[in-house]
Amino acid sequence: MLKRFRRSRTTVALLAASLAAGVLAGCSSASGPDKPDNKITVWSEENLTPRIAATEKVIARFEKETGIEVELVGVAENQLPQLIMSAAASGNLPDVIGAVPLGQAWQMYSNGLLNTEIPEQVVDGLGEDTFDANALKLTRDGGTRLGVPSDAWLQLLVYRKDLFDRAGLPAPDTYEKVLEAADTLDTRGRYGISAATDPGDVFTQQSFENLALANGCELVGADGGADLDSPACERAFAAYDRLAREHGAPGTQTVDSTRATYFAGRSSMIIWSSFLLDELAGLRKDALPSCAQCTGDPEHLARSSGIVTSLKGPDGAEPAQYGEITSWLTTRTAETEASRKFIEYMMGAGYEDWFGMAPEGKIPVRAGTAQEPRRYLDAWRSSEMGVDTRKPMDEIFPPELLDQLADGIGHMKRWGIEQGAGPLVGATNGELPVAKSIGAMTSGQTGPAEAARQAQEEVEALRQSLE
Repeated sequence: MLKRFRRSRTTVALLAASLAAGVLAGCSSASGPDKPDNKITVWSEENLTPRIAATEKVIARFEKETGIEVELVGVAENQLPQLIMSAAASGNLPDVIGAVPLGQAWQMYSNGLLNTEIPEQVVDGLGEDTFDANALKLTRDGGTRLGVPSDAWLQLLVYRKDLFDRAGLPAPDTYEKVLEAADTLDTRGRYGISAATDPGDVFTQQSFENLALANGCELVGADGGADLDSPACERAFAAYDRLAREHGAPGTQTVDSTRATYFAGRSSMIIWSSFLLDELAGLRKDALPSCAQCTGDPEHLARSSGIVTSLKGPDGAEPAQYGEITSWLTTRTAETEASRKFIEYMMGAGYEDWFGMAPEGKIPVRAGTAQEPRRYLDAWRSSEMGVDTRKPMDEIFPPELLDQLADGIGHMKRWGIEQGAGPLVGATNGELPVAKSIGAMTSGQTGPAEAARQAQEEVEALRQSLE
């Protein structure tokens, strides 16, 4: 969520063409598995220094136990498309890629860059019923498994429960309740909500998609065309405009400013990802809560906050939850046996260390093993979270919240994936048509209906460019 991902539509189209051309024109090693040599190259989008170090410790154990050599390379999310393009063209694809979000997985799959047999073997070997069914569905194209889902983060609505209780307001789990709370709690010195409006950041698009899914607003319709000008989507744009423009802080609101406003006690609600939780608990020095009561009590804001994981709009059939599934992928040139063993290890003996790097944003999608059905979920609940200070999650947050986070994966929805428009999802993360429309709307340049129409036209043009 915190990683920027920006490309023009032209670049997206060229990327798709270049990827296809690279695979077709590459050397013989690009057309099938590499000759087995017991050495694999693993790229990981968990590229922060502490997470690379944690991954290397797991890899060292794997190498010792199996004799397979692993070269680990950290790759930034916004650099992966270009690096994959270059690697495919030169015939030097990595064997395995970790922590890949859904959009990028679908882009690579649509360009014929994935080995989809290895993930099938891994899931079958570990036990399909040990994985969350929804995570498996979102990473599958019909009967083809794109990758092995590893973990997830959820988009949350965090609110000041103490202020809600004082005002007699219910938990904000519907459009009506969120809007009522924003109206009531938007008082002098405190805004009703903090919601992103930055037109150049995927965070804005993610925040809106969370609200849109709740109202049954979809990226594409039943005919496969863009559907952002539907009545349900127009109402979602209108609700976001009312919240962010009328009840949010003035000016462009970013991933950092929304958090800072809530942490300063100057906002009654915030739309953010579950990566907020360790910071909310005062465990990261560069993002500490700064409210008046937080100075002597770093956990004050965590205790005073409530969390809603799924919302329901007036047009929505049921509550919906936005989130991201990240997966282990194997490329078409992957050394088959070594790659399979590596992913099985990372989803087995090394799994607790993998999601334990940042448990607030790496919620396990594999609950346990056949012998211990809840092994990983139980380990996750007591995993230590934080950066400068680390504490077990279950010492900071109540069991009810941890239940909500774990259960949220099963209710997670995403634009376009189930409709077979996965490549378009990845492309919109680069072009950001919805974020641009949100930025124009919340700055007063357009109204909600016009914002929906503009987003519709941009997405439809992008969809056609990918055909």
